Amino acid sequence: MLVIRLSRVGKKNSAYFRVVAMDKQKSAKGRALEVLGSVNPHKNEIVLKNERILYWIGVGAQPSDRVHNILVAKEVIKGKKITKKIRKSKKSEEEAAEEAPKAAEPNAEEPKKEEPKEEPKAEEKFEKKPAEEPKEEVKEEPKKEAEPKEEKKEEKPEQK
Repeated sequence: MLVIRLSRVGKKNSAYFRVVAMDKQKSAKGRALEVLGSVNPHKNEIVLKNERILYWIGVGAQPSDRVHNILVAKEVIKGKKITKKIRKSKKSEEEAAEEAPKAAEPNAEEPKKEEPKEEPKAEEKFEKKPAEEPKEEVKEEPKKEAEPKEEKKEEKPEQK
């Protein structure tokens, strides 16, 4: 399968990219079938061979997400830009969790003023106690089952 993608060229800390058509299975640093343009991110300079890009797309080459967005921005092809989801690292999730309580502090003052909401919670606690009593009954039933098992154990030694 053919792909139109960026291939990095240039010195260390001085990135420069070529827009190339190549086989998808080959490394981006490998030999390209054709160079279709270049991108210089330091000068925000993009040079493309529009006719050749349209030819390769017509042949069946698929542009990468980044190249697709460049082609849409330069109006070589029509369509919407492709947005890529960014994964949050664990550290950023922890920072967000720390910021959430800080943001909730001004809102925390409002529930303190509303004391009637706390009273129904106390009533709910009384409702939970009857639910706990049937659990105790369930515990007694397994004990009854355990007693016959002990009797069976006693019978086995008698048979020997």
